[in-house]
Amino acid sequence: MTTTAGSMLSCTVDGAVATVLINHPPANTLTPELLAELSTTFDQVAKDEALKVVVLTGTGRFFIAGADIRVLASITSSKEGEAMALQGQAILDRIEGVGKPVIAAINGICLGGGLELALCCHIRLAAEGSRLGQPEINLGIMPGFGGTQRLARTIGQSKAMELILTGEPISAQEAKAIGLVSEVVPPEDLLRQAQGLARTIASKGQVAVRASLRAIRQGIELNLHDGLALEARLFGALCDTADRREGLSAFLEKRQPHFMDR
Repeated sequence: MTTTAGSMLSCTVDGAVATVLINHPPANTLTPELLAELSTTFDQVAKDEALKVVVLTGTGRFFIAGADIRVLASITSSKEGEAMALQGQAILDRIEGVGKPVIAAINGICLGGGLELALCCHIRLAAEGSRLGQPEINLGIMPGFGGTQRLARTIGQSKAMELILTGEPISAQEAKAIGLVSEVVPPEDLLRQAQGLARTIASKGQVAVRASLRAIRQGIELNLHDGLALEARLFGALCDTADRREGLSAFLEKRQPHFMDR
């Protein structure tokens, strides 16, 4: 087990699973500096072939409470605001497109840019007592790091409209009911369950994991016909892999497969 650390986050590696811990007290606000550290960390994760799954979580009562209000207040023009939004979007796009499953373990307050960060992760678990929302409307602005796009694609347009236009947060239980998170767990079990899920995914053949990730991520942007065609191409490519042969052999021989990720 090894650990690398920046000033606002740490990355602990255990086998094939990396756990990225946001530690920017008092509320884990999403500053430009924290975004830069996240970008650097996920660049390193992408390059490390030994890492197969990432868990992203925060410290204390906060996943991320939102963007730094002082930074928002410092914007002096529409051009500057657009540039900030594009930079944040690019970093979150990088996390979503890292090529490995990213699990958000939402440990508490998850608002504004924090929810936008969680939305770019592929799977979301939440601790009981967490609050999630997009309160930007209360500041006279709107989500700018992808919230209007990813939230509607995740929970549907009507509920996304409600959350964004009212700015009201919801509970972890409601977040599960509308499909924003997949599980709600006791706070003391959150990281253990997220890491257990990560280990389960890491134990699968990673060629198939990456193909599935691509089919879901890219396919949701396509019409059904083109999405099915993408699925068929990726399925066909997997039929030529050593992992496919091993998986079928293991099943027929009633043993655990030993995937080689090729």
